[in-house]
Amino acid sequence: MATKTPRSPLEMDRASFAALEHIALVEIAYRLQTQVIELTERLAMNSSNSSKPPSSDTFFGHGGTSSVVASDKLDRVKPASAEGSEAKKSREPSGRKPGKQPGAKGMCRSKPLVAERTETHWPKVCGHCHGSLDNTAETVRTAEAFYVFNLERIAGGIRIGCVLHRYQVVRCGCGQEEAAAPGAGVLSFQEGRKRDLLVTERSLVGPDLASFIAALHTRHRQSRRLIAEFLAVWFGVSLSVGTIDRCIREVGVACEPIVEDLLEEIRSSGIIHADETPWYQGALNCWMWVVLTATTAVYYIGSRRHEEIRDLLGDAIIGWLITDGYHAYRDYPNRQRCLAHLIRKGLSLAGGLRPDGVRFGEWLVRELRNLIKAVSEDKDHTILNPIQARLKRACKLHRDHETEKIRALAREILLDWDAIVAFVVNRALPPTNNEAERALRHAVIARRLSYGTRTPEGSAAYAATLSVVETCRRRNVDPWSYIADVLARARTNQNHLPIPAAL
Repeated sequence: MATKTPRSPLEMDRASFAALEHIALVEIAYRLQTQVIELTERLAMNSSNSSKPPSSDTFFGHGGTSSVVASDKLDRVKPASAEGSEAKKSREPSGRKPGKQPGAKGMCRSKPLVAERTETHWPKVCGHCHGSLDNTAETVRTAEAFYVFNLERIAGGIRIGCVLHRYQVVRCGCGQEEAAAPGAGVLSFQEGRKRDLLVTERSLVGPDLASFIAALHTRHRQSRRLIAEFLAVWFGVSLSVGTIDRCIREVGVACEPIVEDLLEEIRSSGIIHADETPWYQGALNCWMWVVLTATTAVYYIGSRRHEEIRDLLGDAIIGWLITDGYHAYRDYPNRQRCLAHLIRKGLSLAGGLRPDGVRFGEWLVRELRNLIKAVSEDKDHTILNPIQARLKRACKLHRDHETEKIRALAREILLDWDAIVAFVVNRALPPTNNEAERALRHAVIARRLSYGTRTPEGSAAYAATLSVVETCRRRNVDPWSYIADVLARARTNQNHLPIPAAL
């Protein structure tokens, strides 16, 4: 009677192997071979033959393993700090929120602020008689005064100045006293927070300096503590981490209304690129989406459901959508599939250990590259049609292959065939989605450094700031001067100006 093969070779010892019959040993050897091939191919994965980001490659070129070993597209990754702290998981969570704890000792300024100049504000209209008030009206007293740090552009560089703002109380001719007050804009509400964020002129940091701080954080990926250190060392301005955090959030809240205008522009565009990448929002596994055109970009953080891309683009976009192979995009008939993703999958097969996979992968890569080159050189159907025929024939020959990886890739290409070759007929379409992938690269690096955002408010603010910055960059517009103007208007409850057209 044949000996029953254990479920896993790891459960066996030497005696167990010796007791097995020949057919059982062959079965175990085949299992081990399959596992070795799979692991070897996984070790050989890098940014050139898979969806792993270039930052996961080793310092000595492609190949090898990395401390962060998850695909940026297909596999959900854990922060590196989580992988290195397995022992800490046994501890019970404290339940405390991040940041300064209640009852902790506070800090205050060791030196009083000294203003370089004073700006005085008077009320404009009497609230009683609605008469106009000018600077000659009788000043009764100062209602309030506060210091404001703001960035100033000077010849050859920048500086930070301190201004004392005074808001006066004046007496109208009708006898009514009227007080000037700092402007106030939108109130950002976050459930469970002790104090909600009010975008107001009553702030220690002016709009230009707040825009500068947001640039250091959002574009240059500096932490709040490093920004505080930088301002103190190079400008002699001491700001707390909380103040810097408030500036970053204010900029994001001020930029949010602009996103709706940008979405309208994208929906009416002829060619739209779309892509997504994992994102962390506290303990939630979210995704960051990007949809963009040649002059406009919108980022959004949410789930990976079909509804997310439908909410961003709508159901009836008039242009073409350039995407990867994620099935959420297949609801749009006018779509071009990114061939770079398929080429990387072909390279993965070509560098594997299975002879059938090597032949199919090399064939696939060769034909896809020939097709892209022929279209770029504006070849006619006598050259393009045979290339497409050979490519389709290769996939049909391998769609029922016994190896799952080969079979899946062949069926994927056949299922999405119209989207793969759309650029052959419509020569205005790009054959790859590199435009969207490059737009997400900055956010991927920021995610690795900061592990994402913590709250829905923080996610919306960060995505809105990225949207405005990338759109301005594509239009050759200074993003931070524009954001400073947007914040100044938001603090006085004024509507923002649209982003200027491309120069």
